[in-house]
Amino acid sequence: MKKYLSLSVPERTAIYNELKNEYESYLERGLSLDLSRGKPNGVQLDTSLGLMSVDLSGDYLSEDGFDCRNYGVLDGLPEMKRFFADAYGIRAEDIIVGGNSSLQLMHNVLTTAMLHGVATSNAPWCREQGLKWICITPGYDRHFRITEQLGFELLDAPMKNGQPDMDLIEELALDPKVKGVWCIPKYSNPSGITYNEDTVRRLVSMKCGAPDFLVMWDNAYGIHDFTEDADSLPDIFKLAEEYGTLDRVFYFSSTSKVTFPGGGVAFMAANPAQRSHFLRYLGAQTIGFDKLNQLRHLRFFGNAENLHKHMLTLGARVKRKFDIALAELSCIEGLGIASWTVPKGGYFITLNVLPGTAKRVYELMCGAGVTLTPVGATHPYGVDPTDSTIRLAPTYPTDDELELAMKILAIAVRLSAIENLNA
Repeated sequence: MKKYLSLSVPERTAIYNELKNEYESYLERGLSLDLSRGKPNGVQLDTSLGLMSVDLSGDYLSEDGFDCRNYGVLDGLPEMKRFFADAYGIRAEDIIVGGNSSLQLMHNVLTTAMLHGVATSNAPWCREQGLKWICITPGYDRHFRITEQLGFELLDAPMKNGQPDMDLIEELALDPKVKGVWCIPKYSNPSGITYNEDTVRRLVSMKCGAPDFLVMWDNAYGIHDFTEDADSLPDIFKLAEEYGTLDRVFYFSSTSKVTFPGGGVAFMAANPAQRSHFLRYLGAQTIGFDKLNQLRHLRFFGNAENLHKHMLTLGARVKRKFDIALAELSCIEGLGIASWTVPKGGYFITLNVLPGTAKRVYELMCGAGVTLTPVGATHPYGVDPTDSTIRLAPTYPTDDELELAMKILAIAVRLSAIENLNA
């Protein structure tokens, strides 16, 4: 298969005309397909149906005899902390169990910092001017939105050779106005890559201009492996302890895609000083989160070993979607017009197309009735400076819908590439 760059303009035009006829045949079908968000489909959600049948009637008590129907236990049930600690390999005493949303906890940490500072400074960030935040890209648009809405200047830090560009991040962090960095360290949204030890070590050991610099460690996909042959994520708390920077780390995750989105349990973890500081202000917002839901999840899973088995069942179902998507991308392999990630877990694939063509691919897909994540969502302010990144979320469609959507995508990538090359 020849690369498009090596073909003559007439050769590319002939290919283009053939592809355009194929593309136009899909326009007549009135399709409505969705590759935009990492939503579980019904088959995946069925994996957790047993949670709906957990009967708490007559036994609402936690292990220490607390009645979970009542107010209290602001930081979560002790057994729920141990459950998450066993599942994620962190310390139970560092954990605060929240409601259903880890994103809400992240927002809460940063708004608390804006109003009351963090344990390392106790100086409200809102009193400082010109605050900045590092955004590793491609990244998660909702992370970027939090810091943008709080008034931070967002600093783009592109990936380099499959890892965060630590040389750039270390340089940016020297600015005392830079207060932190967003990280999705395992099966990152949307690249699917996992941070190696060098990256994690440098994040906790680097010199920072701000004494209250934070690493917002959103390990959303930390247990979302497809198979036992999974990526291994270094223990950030262990490394931070080695360098005396535990104050820097805020860790987050949830069961949103483990059980039911919007109906799961979220948690955060931090060292004693940061945790105590945060709880002081959290207690003004709530007297306690949904402990019945915590109890329900505990009764459903029982222990971390059962959770692991559950995740392997779920992972096999998700992997099937990725296999379909990747198989359809194989027809553009070797053309020199696109590359993509092949994750071992998580929910996303990053498709890199020719610079200057991602928006055109998006336009062609919308025209054919296929919804993609808007181009630019993977970057601060919604602007991809190279117009080349497309986030794919293959989990939600049925197998047949996914196969069809990916066929159209492969056509759209080729059409936009030839338009660009022939211009």
